Amino acid sequence: MSKSLKSIGVISFLTVVSRFLALVRDSLAIAIFGSGWLYAAFTTAFILPNLFRRLLAEGSMTAAFVPTLQEELHAGGRDGTFRLLSKVASWLLVVTGGLVVAAAAIFSQSRLIAGREEKWYVAADLVVVLFPYLALISLAAACSATLNVLGHFVEPALSPIWLNLAMIATLAGAGLHFAVTPLGEIHWLCAGVLAGGFLQMAVPAAVLVRMGWRPGFDLGLSPRVREIALLMTPGIFGTAIYQINFSVSRLLAFSVDDPSAVYLYTVNRLMEFPIGVFAVAVSTVVYPLIAAHAVKGDFRAMSGDFQKGIRLILIINVPAAAGLALLSGPIVRLIYLHGHVTALDAHRMALLLCIMVVGLPFFSVVNLTVRAFYAVKDTKTPVRVALVDFLINIAVSLALIRWLGVLGIVLASTTAIVAQTFLLGRALERRLPEMHLAPLAPSFAKVIGATAAMAAVVAGGARALQAVGLGASNLAAVAALVPAGICAYGLALWVLRIEGRNEIESVLARVPVLGRFFHPGL
Repeated sequence: MSKSLKSIGVISFLTVVSRFLALVRDSLAIAIFGSGWLYAAFTTAFILPNLFRRLLAEGSMTAAFVPTLQEELHAGGRDGTFRLLSKVASWLLVVTGGLVVAAAAIFSQSRLIAGREEKWYVAADLVVVLFPYLALISLAAACSATLNVLGHFVEPALSPIWLNLAMIATLAGAGLHFAVTPLGEIHWLCAGVLAGGFLQMAVPAAVLVRMGWRPGFDLGLSPRVREIALLMTPGIFGTAIYQINFSVSRLLAFSVDDPSAVYLYTVNRLMEFPIGVFAVAVSTVVYPLIAAHAVKGDFRAMSGDFQKGIRLILIINVPAAAGLALLSGPIVRLIYLHGHVTALDAHRMALLLCIMVVGLPFFSVVNLTVRAFYAVKDTKTPVRVALVDFLINIAVSLALIRWLGVLGIVLASTTAIVAQTFLLGRALERRLPEMHLAPLAPSFAKVIGATAAMAAVVAGGARALQAVGLGASNLAAVAALVPAGICAYGLALWVLRIEGRNEIESVLARVPVLGRFFHPGL
């Protein structure tokens, strides 16, 4: 597990780098294009290939591919694994290539529909340009999933970094120096997307080639390929339900008023950081482990690694949720209180953040629990639970939106994710009795105790800043209280002797600066 912890740390670090580069990319794009219709047309056009990417590649395909690939690795070794990868990549190329051709045929005829604003025609033209990204990122997802199964996590984690760097390069370089019109700059940005997609595919593929993979076009319908196709079908519906759920929440917020839609978007962006950096990193590393145990029928070992993954998620995301709630005001004001954003806007966003973070640990647990079902090739149960989650979200939203507005939408989504967590947990325990979470009760109690200690330090630090006259400084509050809270939380966990401490120590001991601390005799 110490090796897994190291992999999680690497993925988390690379995700932080990626999120920072995405912030630079978005800031640069807005600085060049502003918030006018041209950049809006680009972001609208980019929705469609991204939607299909989530439906076909990074969602259902990866979920179905990883456990089947584990079986092939166990039965046929690397040679069988690489043959299966070639078959899956060939079918992905055919399917996504067909979608690219269909999109080009449909959206290139947009001007046959008369009477629309120019921005709609430009958006349709950009769909034609951007849609090949779907084929590139689908092949990239297959290569990255294979590397994860083979225990290589760095190259897949670098994937979004290549996209961000390519888009930054075309924005700050070619777009500004070679384009003579704003539309030309947008076209260079599209070129950056395609170049980034190529790098996302080529880098992991090159690593696999060095490991012995010889790519070939093979449309043979082997039993493994058929199994992946059958497993993908419910997964596509599950992802579609999630996307519809997400879209309906946005439409409901927009129906309240324009600021509500903005508030919901910005708060979600803040929520995505701990989810993307920590929860997804844990799930990415743990999923191949539990899939490998499932292939062997070793459900006791599967349960052990699953519980360790859940423990890591709780250790990280429970204090992250509490910290975001405690410091919601300074964090929101520091990041968003600029330009046309008023103090009242920042206050309302902070209030929404306080409520939304309640669901953060639950969302993270759901992420790994769903993958536990995928590991045993059960893609139907998560879909049924997702449908219940969707109905709860809609029902509670409609019941509360009249009186609470966007606050009711946030309460509805939080209620739905809590219900989804418990429903999935119960269903998983019924399916696999070994997969219960009762052994985690002592760890959870220690996490709560350490989080309470952290909260006390943060609250005390806030009062101290007020006493020295820095209470109104958002930068001082974030810069001082976040590190203080992290140190207090870490120290409390150490004193409470959190389970898994030895594994964490073994990872930290490999860091040269910390090695002597954990092994004084060195």
